[in-house]
Amino acid sequence: MKNLTFPCMNPVLIPIEKVVANDYNPNSVAKPEMDLLTISIEEDGLTMAIVVFYDDTQDKYIIVDGFHRYTIVKDYFKSDVIPATIIDKDIGQRIASTIRHNRARGVHKVMGMSDIVAILIKNGWDDIRIANELGMSPEELLRLKQTKGIAITLANKEYGRSWITK
Repeated sequence: MKNLTFPCMNPVLIPIEKVVANDYNPNSVAKPEMDLLTISIEEDGLTMAIVVFYDDTQDKYIIVDGFHRYTIVKDYFKSDVIPATIIDKDIGQRIASTIRHNRARGVHKVMGMSDIVAILIKNGWDDIRIANELGMSPEELLRLKQTKGIAITLANKEYGRSWITK
């Protein structure tokens, strides 16, 4: 049995100018997701520390996971500190850790997101609020509503008469 450790229990505040990106992370995040991450941090605070390795030769903390959170905290919020969890791994282990962190996040399944949209609609959220809060384009929201079916797509809509009988 492997020994489980909990570095998440020992976050520290690091001066943001001592933190640098690694030079191997293949992950990129599109602007809509960065905007959503900004909203998430604005609404919920920074709920997860970044993961770093301390390089004593540079006297810098190299990001292993959390580059996008770091970027938003530094550039948008103009913070002079950031919470970090420090790991002590060699470069190969750090690269593997970065990839594991990226891949472990996975992707949202369409049916799961459709269910979430249905729940929000049933709770009175309109399309604009859903799109803004979940970081969706109107087209993406419409596709998710259509996946769920015509009833959810037309929920909370006013109906008009297409013709009048005499």
